[in-house]
Amino acid sequence: MGLTASFLPKPVAGVNGNGMHTNMSLARKGKNSFYDRKGQDGLSAEAWTFIQRLLANANDICLALNSSVNSYRRLDPHFEAPNQIKVSPSDRGSMIRIPIGNEKSARIEVRSIAPDANPYLAIYSLFRTGLEGPLAEEDNEKRPRTRFLPDNIYDAIRLFKSSKFVQEILGPEVHEKFAELKLMQAERCPKALGSRVKRSEIQFHHEVTNQALWAHF
Repeated sequence: MGLTASFLPKPVAGVNGNGMHTNMSLARKGKNSFYDRKGQDGLSAEAWTFIQRLLANANDICLALNSSVNSYRRLDPHFEAPNQIKVSPSDRGSMIRIPIGNEKSARIEVRSIAPDANPYLAIYSLFRTGLEGPLAEEDNEKRPRTRFLPDNIYDAIRLFKSSKFVQEILGPEVHEKFAELKLMQAERCPKALGSRVKRSEIQFHHEVTNQALWAHF
């Protein structure tokens, strides 16, 4: 039919991109630890602590969840993309959404993951962060400012490299090598990307039929 599947986060400018929304919950002895009928939005205190750890470290792990140049084209609030570091049961611009659930289906949905991310690295990073990540310090402001995910891969690499927590969960060697490889890939594309998706951007990162290029990854 002249069509092909694409895992490019933002294959066409001006149109909503693709995401790898990931639903997460924890269970102990078959019981959903995230559910509490009387809790806020039906979630337990454990679930809310998990969420707060993810939000506190969202910038540090962003590169693991959005590892290509094109990933940051998708994180645009004008196209229902989750670039805001917050949680909401309904706001499509939030990094984390709380779906309606019951004692079996209560969960959180991390919406900021790009479809070209390594799913093993992404899920590992999310669970380690949700369970062990440092919590944010108390903010005494009456109206806390809205925080945003990086809008380009260079900022994401910088935040990733400077994170002691990410270095701890990945190990120094993997942490350093991953950042190095992502910088090499980023520098194959123009730094001033503009709004148009470049041919080289697709070719170097996402053209799965080009085996010669894939041999370099």
